[in-house]
Amino acid sequence: MAIRRFHGSADPRKRWGAGWLVAAFWAFGFPLVSGLETQRIWGFCAGTGYLCAAVAAFLPPRAPAGSPAGIRAGARASAWAGIRAGVGCALAGAVVLPLLYCVLSGRAQSEVGVIERSGQLLLHGHSPYVAHPRTVLDYDPYLPGMAAFGLPRALFGDGGPLLRLLGDARVWCALVLLGCLGQGRRILRTPVAGETASVEGRLGYGTAFAALVASPVVALPLCVSGVDLPLTGLLCLALALAARGRSTAAGLAVAAACALKWTAWPALAVAASLLAHTAGRRAALRFAGVSVAGTLALVLPGVLCSPGAVAEQVVAFPTGRGRLATPARSLLPGRLLAESGPAGWYAAVALLSAGALAVGASLVVRPPSDAVAAADRLALGLCAGFLLAPAGRFGYLALPVTLAVWTRLAGTGSRVGRAAERRAPERGAGREAECRSGREAEDPDAAVRPGRAVAVGPGREVRARRAVGGHRAVGSPAGRSASRWPRR
Repeated sequence: MAIRRFHGSADPRKRWGAGWLVAAFWAFGFPLVSGLETQRIWGFCAGTGYLCAAVAAFLPPRAPAGSPAGIRAGARASAWAGIRAGVGCALAGAVVLPLLYCVLSGRAQSEVGVIERSGQLLLHGHSPYVAHPRTVLDYDPYLPGMAAFGLPRALFGDGGPLLRLLGDARVWCALVLLGCLGQGRRILRTPVAGETASVEGRLGYGTAFAALVASPVVALPLCVSGVDLPLTGLLCLALALAARGRSTAAGLAVAAACALKWTAWPALAVAASLLAHTAGRRAALRFAGVSVAGTLALVLPGVLCSPGAVAEQVVAFPTGRGRLATPARSLLPGRLLAESGPAGWYAAVALLSAGALAVGASLVVRPPSDAVAAADRLALGLCAGFLLAPAGRFGYLALPVTLAVWTRLAGTGSRVGRAAERRAPERGAGREAECRSGREAEDPDAAVRPGRAVAVGPGREVRARRAVGGHRAVGSPAGRSASRWPRR
C-alpha cells in the first residue's frame, strides 16, 4: 500500500523519464537531418545516453521492509537514486563521450577553426581578422576578445592526444562556463538583507546543474562549437554580481562578455537597471563606467588595427549585408523577412529596433529586483533579437534558455526562496507558541509577568510593559533571546 501510494502524483520518475525521452527523440533527429558530421556524432551518442537515462529513471524503486512510513521513505530515496543515475548516463552520453571523440579526432564545426586561427594571428602580433577574406571560413564574425580562446592551440599545437585536448578551444570555453557558473552560484547562495538562502529540493543543486549541462541546450554547443559558452557564463556571473550590489565586479564581467560578441551588449542595460533598483544610481553609474571602459579597452585596439575588416566581418556579415552570405540561415521570422527583398530587410531591422525599445522601456517602468527577474528580462530581449534579426540560427536561443534556468537553480529571490522566506517566520512562531504554552501550563502567571516576551505576530515578539515605569515595548526578531531590562 505504501509503495502504491508513492507511485501517485508525488513520484518524480515519470517527469524525468519523459523529459529524457523527449531529449532522445531530439538528439536522434540530428543523424537523420543534419549535414554536419559533428552534429551527427553528437546526436547518436547523446540519444543513446538519453535513452539510458530514461530507463534508469523509469526503473521501479526497491521495496524495503519495515513500517509503512519507512517503506515510503525508502521507495522515495530509491527513486531519487535512479534519477541521479539517469543524469549520470545523460552526462556521459551527451557530453563526455562525444566531446572527447570530437576533440581527439580533430572534428569540430567551422567556428572552432576560426577562433583558433584568430589566436594564431594574435600570437604573432597580427590582427585577428584576415585582411582579404575569400571564403566564408576566412570570416571572423566575433569581436577581438574571442581570439583569446584560440591562443591555447597556438601555444600547445596538436602534436599528441594530450596537447590536442589542452589546445582545443571548446575545452577552454567549457571551463570558463563552468568556472563562471560556479562562482555565480557561490555569490547567489549568500543571502542579503530581506532574503533567505534558497532551499534545495531532494535532488540538490549539483545533480540539477549536471542535468542542465547534459541537456541538449548546453551539451550540443559544448561538444561541437562552444563559442557561446563563455558568453553565457560571463552574463550569468554578471547578473549574480549585480544582484548582490557588486557593481565594479559586475562591470568587469559584462566588459569581458561584450568583448566576445556584440549580442552581450543588452546585458549592460539590464544589469544597470538591476543595480539602480537594488543598490542606487551611484552603483549603476559606476557599473556603466567600468563596463564601457573595459569593453573599449578590450575591443578598440583590434578595431583600430583593421577597421575595414571589422566592419565587414563583425557588422555586415552577421546581419546579411556582407559580400558573402552568412551560413546562419535558420527559418526564423527576421531571416524570412530579410530574404523577401530590401524592403523586407529594413522591416526586420525596424521590428528588431522596436523590440529593443520595448524591452528598454520595461527596464525603466518596472526594473528587475533580483537575478531571476534580470535574467528573464535579458532572455526576453535576446529571444526577440534572435527571432527578428535578419540572419540567425535556432541554436542562438540556447543562451536565453540557459540564463533563465540557471538563475532559478542557483539563486535566491526565486519562488522557492520567497516561499521559504514566508514559511520560516511561521515555523518560528509555531515553535515559540509551543514553548510558551508549555511554560504557561507550568506557571499560569508567566504570560503576564513583567519582562516576559509574548508573540504578537509571525516571526516577531515584544516585551510586555513592566508593572512599574510603563516602558515602551521593544521588538526583536523571532528566535533571538531578548536582553534584560535595565535596572533602575
